[in-house]
Amino acid sequence: MINSKQRAWLRAMANDMSCQFQVGKGEIDEDIIRGLDEILTTHELLKINVLKTAAEPVKDIAKTFADSTGADIVQVIGRRIVLYRFSQKLAKKGQSLKLPY
Repeated sequence: MINSKQRAWLRAMANDMSCQFQVGKGEIDEDIIRGLDEILTTHELLKINVLKTAAEPVKDIAKTFADSTGADIVQVIGRRIVLYRFSQKLAKKGQSLKLPY
């Protein structure tokens, strides 16, 4: 669980990021969750674009993604979702994000 200071820092980091994942009108299935899990393992911070054709509200999609991947929701703004999950793989390489306390 991240605190408000860490959330603000992660929002600032995600501000200049491009979207790495898109969700459209298809259902959220195991393949999508597996793809999100892989990206979070290699990047820790993920920006998602939700297309207008998505069947569910953006906040519900963000909650589903966070619950199924074990990630924290950094922000949901408009049709963009930012997720964060600590990665042991990146920590072993010394490339993990250093969150403020």
